Amino acid sequence: MAFSADDLAQVRFAVSPMWEVAPSFRLLTSDTAHPVHRPWIEQARPRVLAAGLDRGWLAELIGPSGYVPDFLTPAPGGPAPGPAAERATILATPPDRVRRDLDHLARHQGHLGPRLTSLRAAPAARLSRLTQEIETYWELALAPYWGRIRAVLDADVFHRARTVAEHGAGRLFNDLHSSISWDANTLSLVRRKQLIPRPRTGAGLLLVPSAFTGPGLRTQVSPPDPPQLAYPARGIGTLWETRTAIGTPALATVLGRSRTLLLAELAGPASTTELARRTGLSPAGVSQNLTALRDAGLVSAHRAGRSVLYARTAAAETLLDAASLTCSTSRRKDRPE
Repeated sequence: MAFSADDLAQVRFAVSPMWEVAPSFRLLTSDTAHPVHRPWIEQARPRVLAAGLDRGWLAELIGPSGYVPDFLTPAPGGPAPGPAAERATILATPPDRVRRDLDHLARHQGHLGPRLTSLRAAPAARLSRLTQEIETYWELALAPYWGRIRAVLDADVFHRARTVAEHGAGRLFNDLHSSISWDANTLSLVRRKQLIPRPRTGAGLLLVPSAFTGPGLRTQVSPPDPPQLAYPARGIGTLWETRTAIGTPALATVLGRSRTLLLAELAGPASTTELARRTGLSPAGVSQNLTALRDAGLVSAHRAGRSVLYARTAAAETLLDAASLTCSTSRRKDRPE
């Protein structure tokens, strides 16, 4: 894919919730073991299966391998659109584009299931059903973990942006993934089946770090949008590791012991009852402190069936990381020479 000076000037990054939906759903509904995402699968899969999502719209759209309709991953309009904004973009997809993507999917799969057949016949009437199911999947499988995932994706973008600032765009592309290379104003993708001629694409390039895309790349060319390239973000290998919150004593002087304890316990999503059992706090006390943390933007709440799961936000992850780093630095300074 050739780049003019104008194309290079319009290269940008975006963190996209919908770019996580398709690959994560594919992983969650497959029988393939995954060495990195196994802790997430063990927690999220029972909720997704209980909701019957393995037999719904997404199950027909996202097969075990191969093509995923492009309208499911619209080009993000900004650096970090929310899931609701991206669902609204899907809902507004022109009918002709929906039909074109579904025809392409039918060529890959050999047929369309009953839901997709009805979607092709009446996109405007059926897209709302699809976006409702996407919202349900998001709340059950991704929203409770989004703070942790978002922290990894943001860290990747920060690292890549610093690479551009210090070494230029050529180094960025050559370091992005082993299957791509940059030379003579051209980005080459190894093993991509089709060329990407510039006259048929939008200007620039949209780079999307992903927690669930990988180990390969995913490309999407849907004019007039810029080409999109989703790549595995740095740090995915540590995404689900249990981290020791060594900075929590310092945080406790600011947030209070109970609220800091709850943040530390929310390494994974948990209900009020579970948090009360694990911390020894009363359910009423847990609820009151979670409300305060939620009002401060450090905790989010997500309904899963009859339960409500609480999770740390990206702001909380950053706060805990900063406290841990400060604590580690202080300990090194205090060591005798």
